[in-house]
Amino acid sequence: YNGEYLDLHCGGVDNAFPHHTNEIAQSESYLGHPWCSHWCHVAHLNTTDGKMSKSKGEFLTVSLLEQKGYDPLAYRFFCLQSHYRKSLVFTWENLDNAVLAYNKLLAKIANLKDEGGVDEAVRAEYRAKFSKEMDNDLNTAMGVTVLYDVLKAETSGATKLAIIADLDEVLSLDLIAKAAALREKNAAAAAQSAGAFTVIAEDGTPDEAVEALIRQRADAKKAKNFAEADRIRDELKAQGIEVTDVPNGAKWKRI
Repeated sequence: YNGEYLDLHCGGVDNAFPHHTNEIAQSESYLGHPWCSHWCHVAHLNTTDGKMSKSKGEFLTVSLLEQKGYDPLAYRFFCLQSHYRKSLVFTWENLDNAVLAYNKLLAKIANLKDEGGVDEAVRAEYRAKFSKEMDNDLNTAMGVTVLYDVLKAETSGATKLAIIADLDEVLSLDLIAKAAALREKNAAAAAQSAGAFTVIAEDGTPDEAVEALIRQRADAKKAKNFAEADRIRDELKAQGIEVTDVPNGAKWKRI
């Protein structure tokens, strides 16, 4: 079905012997020539109690993630932040942290403006950095770090979006499409609440307690109770919250 030659064969580390050695013996004796160039053996996905396995009734499926309301791509992001040769410990808390990080990443990309033209020299530079990490035994964790470096780069928004699209051909996190959908959602929400006071979390992760204080500060300013507004501002600052006033609302971020 796959022809007489394979470039890459994958499987769990427990398949290296005897399964894959037997597979080589069978295939090469039948074909009469070397068969597969590279083998990739992945370390186990563990729970806090040990290896995740069907025999224990402890195993994860994409369907289960979806049933629980998780985006499977957030799970992919969770996996990419580790190396395939290292065992990965799965907990729902760890997955929740990955969801938070994935959503923040999408929010940052959604905030990029497709302007300024694409600087091909910078694009080639970051493609090379990413390829170097992939060539280093598929170091996806460092590949994700390169992705974050792109967001901080001193270059145009158009260049950043082009590089992110390039890198996502490998990472397959659907970053550009999901960021565009988030951008449209935010724009629709802004249009719907035009004229009303809106509070926006710059990292895309709302916090009801923080945003309630920001609204109280806005009410105090509207009532010309500037002492109370300053008190709330200082309280937010003590929590590491920076508030920026914008037309019809405020933006906030953790510093």
